[in-house]
Amino acid sequence: MTEQRAQWKSKMGFILAASGSAIGLGNIVVFSGNAYKFGGGAFYLPYFVALFLIGIPVMIMEFGLGGMTRKSFPIAMRQAGGRAGEWVGWFAILNAGIISIWYVTLLAWVVGMGLGAMTNKVFVDTVTVDWVGGTGAPMQGPQGYFFQMIAGWLPVVCVIVVWALNVIITWRGTQTIEKAVKVFVPLMWVAMILLVVQGLFFLDGGFDGGKVLFTPHKEALGQLSVWQGSVSQILFTLSLGFGVMTAYASYLPKKSDMTHNAVTTSLLNCGFEWIAGAAIFSILFVYAIEPKASTLAMMYFTVPWGIKALPVNHQVFGTAFFLLLLVAGLTSSISLVEAVVAAARDKFRASRMKVLAIVFVIGVVGSVLCSLPTIVDQDLKETGTLGLLLVDLFGHWSFDTGLIIVAILECIVIGWVMGVDKIRAYVNDNSRFNLGLWFNALIKWVIPGSLSYILIYNFVEYDAKKGALYGSTYAAKFGLPEGPLASIVAALPIIALVVWVVGTAGVALWLTRSKGAEEETA
Repeated sequence: MTEQRAQWKSKMGFILAASGSAIGLGNIVVFSGNAYKFGGGAFYLPYFVALFLIGIPVMIMEFGLGGMTRKSFPIAMRQAGGRAGEWVGWFAILNAGIISIWYVTLLAWVVGMGLGAMTNKVFVDTVTVDWVGGTGAPMQGPQGYFFQMIAGWLPVVCVIVVWALNVIITWRGTQTIEKAVKVFVPLMWVAMILLVVQGLFFLDGGFDGGKVLFTPHKEALGQLSVWQGSVSQILFTLSLGFGVMTAYASYLPKKSDMTHNAVTTSLLNCGFEWIAGAAIFSILFVYAIEPKASTLAMMYFTVPWGIKALPVNHQVFGTAFFLLLLVAGLTSSISLVEAVVAAARDKFRASRMKVLAIVFVIGVVGSVLCSLPTIVDQDLKETGTLGLLLVDLFGHWSFDTGLIIVAILECIVIGWVMGVDKIRAYVNDNSRFNLGLWFNALIKWVIPGSLSYILIYNFVEYDAKKGALYGSTYAAKFGLPEGPLASIVAALPIIALVVWVVGTAGVALWLTRSKGAEEETA
């Protein structure tokens, strides 16, 4: 007897879950850095172009696929494009699993920083950072505490705690997820609104900082990197290419308005992003701290420096900031876990508890590897520990590259193999706003073409930058002589790419060919 598929108890629960998945660490810190880097207010024109030409159409497509098939991403893609489609689906799920591993590590570091803020250790002027076999190095403020923390074993404990929270929240699927997001998402909005009010209206010069975020530098519009950055920001911030939105939509009633759901989810996510940007800019501008488009630097160094400079209550604001990051991160990580669990259950008809247990064990092992305190660079830069090195390498290939690959292949399968007219017809039958032939053109031509360009751009740019870093800088730091070992170190970015692609693609191929108990399309 086929088990009845779970459903969201309310449309609001689904919207909160989907928007919570989209709202994560990147909304709070990366958006601010990108806006600063790509011309302030000028960033918003390409940002809105990317939102309406790529972000919302792909979300409608993923929602429509989940609603039409009532399956998780791999099985839905099999119904759309046969075995090749299922392979794309498993590639997406495995990539999401890799992302969840290092993402939980980031959240574990957030927990550690939150404990440090609570005890005021984050805001101590000078910290001596010790490591195994080293003599210690004095570092200042939040940066010193961060490296002191990751050079110890606290993050390993925090990893286990964060994974346990993910399992608890996804224990009963939509039931427990819906209960959690009904608390977490409103809490995030309230906390962020309080931060923006504090920054804009209670800090001298804070309002000017908010204006900087929206003041356009028109010359930036002529730079290709600005348009590339806006497309990447939209794709990543809306949680597209994970298989999450298809899994979440598969729990909706059959006749749900997917267009309205996609637009509402997208605008909630982007609205939160804009408010977060204003809050961050107002605080940093007052203290002349320059934002950086690095998630690690913004989360753990830059914003805490701004909070440290607050005239009062920096301990309270610091604790609240890291609590906000934890809550925002959990709403994203639970969606990644649910995408993996839903796919495994649809394929193998396994119980939720069994799948969650396997995910927990694999996740903890992977995240612990990313949080090991082994020092590989005694200058303690952003790649100072083995964990930071792994997060940097696999984070880039799975996140910046993996999601784009999935989105391109997804558009090809739906647009050319299945036929995008089927998705469009399903969505139009249940929506107040009908999609026209322009939707076909976007899915078949505009989106895969744009993303293919970005994929090539990212690869060339990252290879040039990281090749220089690992080749000249890292090999020199390790004192490696010219030879095979130095060449291996210099080639780390490409080695990581090969391991990620071959490993993920190989497992995806095995899962596609394995004999699952999924229902085939008649």
